Amino acid sequence: MTSADVIVVGAGLAGLVTTAELVAAGRRVILVDQEPEQSLGGQAFWSFGGLFLVDSPEQRRMGIRDSRELAWQDWLDAAGFDRPEDAWPRRWAAAYVDFAAGEKRAWLKQLGVKLFPIVGWAERGFNSVPRFHITWGTGPGILEPFVNRVRDGAVLAFRHRVDEIVRSGGTVTGVRGKILEPSDAIRGAASSRTAVADFELTAPVVVVTSGGIGGDHDLVRQSWPERLGPPPAEMIAGVPAHVDGRMIGITRNAGGTVINPDRMWHYVEGLQNWDPIWDHHGIRILPGPSSIWLDARGRRLPVPLYPGFDTLGTLAHLRTTGFDHSWFVLTQKIIEKEFALSGSEQNPDLTGRDLRKVLGRIRGGAPAPVEAFKRNGADFVVASTLDELVEGMNARTGKPLLDVAGIRDTLVDRDRELDNPFTKDMQLAAIRNFRQYRGDRLMRTAAPHRLLDPSNGPLIAVKLHILTRKTLGGLHTDLGGRVLDAIGEPIPGLFAAGEASGFGGGGVHGYRALEGTFLGGCLFSGRQAARTIASS
Repeated sequence: MTSADVIVVGAGLAGLVTTAELVAAGRRVILVDQEPEQSLGGQAFWSFGGLFLVDSPEQRRMGIRDSRELAWQDWLDAAGFDRPEDAWPRRWAAAYVDFAAGEKRAWLKQLGVKLFPIVGWAERGFNSVPRFHITWGTGPGILEPFVNRVRDGAVLAFRHRVDEIVRSGGTVTGVRGKILEPSDAIRGAASSRTAVADFELTAPVVVVTSGGIGGDHDLVRQSWPERLGPPPAEMIAGVPAHVDGRMIGITRNAGGTVINPDRMWHYVEGLQNWDPIWDHHGIRILPGPSSIWLDARGRRLPVPLYPGFDTLGTLAHLRTTGFDHSWFVLTQKIIEKEFALSGSEQNPDLTGRDLRKVLGRIRGGAPAPVEAFKRNGADFVVASTLDELVEGMNARTGKPLLDVAGIRDTLVDRDRELDNPFTKDMQLAAIRNFRQYRGDRLMRTAAPHRLLDPSNGPLIAVKLHILTRKTLGGLHTDLGGRVLDAIGEPIPGLFAAGEASGFGGGGVHGYRALEGTFLGGCLFSGRQAARTIASS
């Protein structure tokens, strides 16, 4: 088939949702992607499966009182919308919070998506309450119902690289590009770019759902904002190389506008993957709040830059230090209770829906993937004494940047604050506050203890890297997903959804994300675009 009612470009979560909704509405859809079939689902496959929900049954069962009003308050605090072009992103944000507080959970349940019962607390500096709901089955569990519907009802054209969105008389009429040679590259690995034929597909509607720029580090540096300091010389990649923003530029060439390209979301708790799939493959630590965070010179980060509090605030601070890395210092007790690794492949118990193995997290001991990183990862140092630990830390950088006496003073001062149940150490105060939440106390936040007490050891240090991840700006769209031109008018037949559109509007998150909102943004923006197309 070379013609259809709709062409969707990009077979990640947003593209799958868009396609599934259109198929359900009786539309003929061609879903094209440059990657081979084994990469169907895109970045969502590798995700932890976190979803932002408001006032859910899971929250209420855990004793969490949430509301649409509180979530909107938190969203606005994090987003900091302050530009004229934020009009559509702000409307998208309000609609998304309504969705998360309304039909999102029921819609997903009807599709067969289930949730882990304990709600996580991400970006604690901005989320007033825990809202991070983990999909039972992680990223693959989110993808499953949409993949099934798309396979049953759409035409899938893999290895089709779109080079141009075709317009005639101002209206979109289809796409053209190159067919790439077959590839047996495993999911996420680089595939061949050798072209073997031309193609052209026609449709009155094209939806761009091709993702962001996180795989192209040169483009990330080019877009890096001054407010975050100088761009890093060294970064690791949280996404495969094909996440390169190429279709965003092609859509711009077709008349679409891009707004907020300087807004981005990169993590500061990245690890070099000891068993990589793509180049510079990095994994993010999902940290609990107890590790001591030191900069490259061994100075404790200022209040309130604690693990899991404020991703971009921490990134901006670390860019002032002159180094591209920082350190966690912790104990075996902390790593057992608090360390999780982002990614479906790093959580085989949740991904495999194995309740017995999941319960093992509560009984104690670090998850097996965490222990594997501790044994094999280039960024881990394990020692029985602080002197040995710091010696190993300096060996990881090849320079004597760290002074053991200064780090000892920091840890002794912190441990001394445990002599009383009250404290001026704001990190300890926060930890005690978080342990009032049943979920943190049960399986996420270790009881405060002395880091230098050998009975809590061994001591562990983890070298942390900047990990590229998400594009927060993107193609400017209205609330129906229509791509807007330079004067703010919709381009007939051209739509966008997912990360390519900043998860809606060209930047639904503003400057910061509350977490659990990237997969959710793909779900919502893909659904919005599809339902707008179907209704018209």
